[in-house]
Amino acid sequence: MAGILNLAPPPILRRRIPTLTLPSSRRLLVKASAGIESTSAPEFSPPKNFKPPTPRPFTVRPDRGLDILGASLALIFRLGTGAFVSGSCRGRSTLHLGNGSVDEWYSVSLVPKNEYPSNQYGLEVAGYKLKESGSLGPRPEKPIEIYEFESCPFCRKVREIVAVLDLDILYYPCPKNGPNFRPEAVQLGGKKQFPYMVDPNTGVSMYESDDIIKYLVNKYGDGKVPLLLSLGLLTTLTEGFAMLGRMGRGGSYTPAKLPPKPLELWAYEPSPFSKVVREVLVEFELPHILYSCARGSPKRQELYERVGHFQVPYLEDPNTGVKMFESADIVDYLKATYAT
Repeated sequence: MAGILNLAPPPILRRRIPTLTLPSSRRLLVKASAGIESTSAPEFSPPKNFKPPTPRPFTVRPDRGLDILGASLALIFRLGTGAFVSGSCRGRSTLHLGNGSVDEWYSVSLVPKNEYPSNQYGLEVAGYKLKESGSLGPRPEKPIEIYEFESCPFCRKVREIVAVLDLDILYYPCPKNGPNFRPEAVQLGGKKQFPYMVDPNTGVSMYESDDIIKYLVNKYGDGKVPLLLSLGLLTTLTEGFAMLGRMGRGGSYTPAKLPPKPLELWAYEPSPFSKVVREVLVEFELPHILYSCARGSPKRQELYERVGHFQVPYLEDPNTGVKMFESADIVDYLKATYAT
C-alpha cells in the first residue's frame, strides 16, 4: 500500500475515463454461464448498509496478515521489477534507481516538507517529501486489452512491463474453467494460450509474453527491455517463485455475476495489497481497467487530485457507484456484490 497524505482535498481534476461497456457479442457469448439474459443485464447495488472505509495507510487488517505476507514474497524474487516507471529525468538531490537497464531511470528528489507544494502528492519521509518522476514514451489513446490470469508466470511478466511503461490496460480475466473470457480468447486468437494481447490503437494482436513485451517497449517505451525481463528461463523461473506465497490464487474460476461495465482499479503489479484484490477480480472473471501507477507515475498525482490523497489499491465500480480504498475491504465488497 502506498502512502497517503491527509490534506484538504484540492479541486478535483477528473481523469478522462474511457466509456467502455462489454460489447453485445461478449454478453451473448457468456449469457448462459453468467446467468445474464440476452434482453437485460442484472442490476447491481452496493451491499446493504455499505460504507466505504476510511483509508488506513501502511496498515494490514489482522485477518489479512498472511495474505499480504505471501503476496510480498514477489518483491524478493523479482527484486521489485515493476515498482518504478521507466524514463529519464533529472532533479536536485536525485537518486536514480534502475529498472534493470542502465539507460532506464526512475528519479526521486528529496525536498524539504516546508518547500513542497501543498497541492502535489509526495510521500513524507523524515521531514522531507519525495518528488518522484519518470519520462514516459508515447501514450496509447485507448486501453490495451489483455486476456490473462493471476497465477501464470508468463502473464506476470507482461503485467510487470505494463507497470514499467505506465500503461492503462483493460484486463479480461481468464481463470481456469472460466466460462466467459477464456473461451472468447480462444475464439479470437485460435489458441488456448495466455497471455493474449489486443491493441485497439494499432490493430495488433499476439500471443507469447516475450513478443508482447518487445512490442510494448517498442511502441510505448524506448525499445529496451528491462534486464530482469530479458533473462529467458531465469525470468520465467523467478516469476514462478514469486507466486509461491499465494499458491495458485487468482487461477481458478469462482462463480460470479458478470457486470455490464468494467470495474476501474488504480494499482501496480508489485504491490501486495493490489495483488490480493486482483486475485479476486480474476477468480470472479470481472473485467477491469487497471490504471498502473508505479513509483514515478504521473497517475499518482492524478489520483491525488481526483480524491484528495493517494493510496493503492483504489477501486471505482461504475456498476454500483462505489469508490473505495483498503484492499481487505475491497475484497469483502467484491465478494458481497458479485459472488453467486
